[in-house]
Amino acid sequence: MKVVIGSDHAGFELKEHVKDYLKQKQIDVVDVGTNSLESVDYPIYGKKVGEAVVNDNYDFGIVVCGTGIGISIAANKVKGVRAALVYNEDTGRLAKEHNNANVIALGGRTTKPEEADAIIDSYLNAQFEQRHQKRIDLLNK
Repeated sequence: MKVVIGSDHAGFELKEHVKDYLKQKQIDVVDVGTNSLESVDYPIYGKKVGEAVVNDNYDFGIVVCGTGIGISIAANKVKGVRAALVYNEDTGRLAKEHNNANVIALGGRTTKPEEADAIIDSYLNAQFEQRHQKRIDLLNK
C-alpha cells in the first residue's frame, strides 16, 4: 500500500505522527510537505496531495491542517478527488464505505494522535459498499 500525505504548519506535528504510524504498519508513505512549523498556505498542500492521488499510483491520501476543513476543500478542487473530513472512527469508516473517499482530512488542532490512529485504522479496515456507486457516479459528473 502506498499513501501520500501533506499538511500546512498547523497540521505538521500530526502529519509527522501519522507518517510514523503508517510506517509501523508497513505502509509506504510519501510526504509532499510542509516540512516545518513555519507558516504556509494549506491550499498548496491540499492540491499537491489531490493531484498525486489522481495522477500517480497512490491508494489514498491524507491531508492535515488546523481543523482539516480548509485543506479538505482545497483537495476537493482537484477533479477526481473525494476528500472527507474525518473526526472519529465512525466518520473514518463511513468515508470509505459510503463515499469511497480517496483522501481523508484530519485536524491537527482538533485531533489527538491516538484518535488519528483509530480513525486511520477504521478507514483502512473499511470496504466501499457498491450500493453507493450511483452517488459516486453523480459526484463525478
